[in-house]
Amino acid sequence: MFTLNQLESFIAVAETLHYGHAAERLSITQPPLSRRIQALEKELGVELIDRTGRGVELTPAGRAFLGDARKILGMSDQAALSARRVPTGETGTVKLGFTGSAAHSVLDSIVEATRARLPGIDLVLRERVSGTQVEELRSGALDLGLLRPPVPAGAFETRLLQREPLMLAVPVDHRLADSSRNPTITDLDGEALVMYSPAEARYFYELLVSTFLDAHIAPRYVQHISQVHTILALVKAGLGIALVPAAATAMEVRGVELREIDGIEARPVELFLTWRTTEVEPPVLAVRDLVIDALGRENSLGRDSSA
Repeated sequence: MFTLNQLESFIAVAETLHYGHAAERLSITQPPLSRRIQALEKELGVELIDRTGRGVELTPAGRAFLGDARKILGMSDQAALSARRVPTGETGTVKLGFTGSAAHSVLDSIVEATRARLPGIDLVLRERVSGTQVEELRSGALDLGLLRPPVPAGAFETRLLQREPLMLAVPVDHRLADSSRNPTITDLDGEALVMYSPAEARYFYELLVSTFLDAHIAPRYVQHISQVHTILALVKAGLGIALVPAAATAMEVRGVELREIDGIEARPVELFLTWRTTEVEPPVLAVRDLVIDALGRENSLGRDSSA
């Protein structure tokens, strides 16, 4: 098989059409240059350079081979560059999990920052509920996760990226859609409420249960759903009202009003960036640091956390 040195020598002769100039360009003498060209021709089984005339000319085979030789040498240079970039985290594949609501709050900023600052990173996005993200982080199917607490202790490190309020989602013709005053948490007492699934959306389920207990109210749960966009669709259909993270405002569901609600903690909904404590590859570290830099600084309540 021919070598890259042979290809480089042939390209130099083909472009200069002069053995002396080609040798000078490669910082070698003419005899080893000639031997490289002869070895390449022997390997290919064809003459690449016409030696019958007074000057240097390419044969038809040489002209046909020149383009491919340039491509092969270029691919070799690119492969070497890619290999050198991997240890620094400038290139590679990073699998990022995210919840449905995170897609409407932080995901666009992460994708935009990655494209701008780490163009060599192939960011693979996978929508998962938080519990599934934890399982896939543990197995290696995900490298990073944007998820809700709790995260099992020991196996992972986390960073708080965002805290946002809960908002009341009501049909536009519901009494609590009245804009003359903000609804309060006590207005939900006895109301039909589309609730989160205790299995697939455990974080939101427990957050709302504790909120209702603190307020001494008891809404009527009419459905248990895991995804915010489905909850909003059921609210639109008139099945009930719901409490959703403020990021849901980006979904703009026609027929549903999102109202600020008084009487609950101002920003109770937390979103964490999560990764394994061991076997973290440089591209994963690069994306992790980028996310923390792009989003963590925007959140004055961001902090390192061990879940």
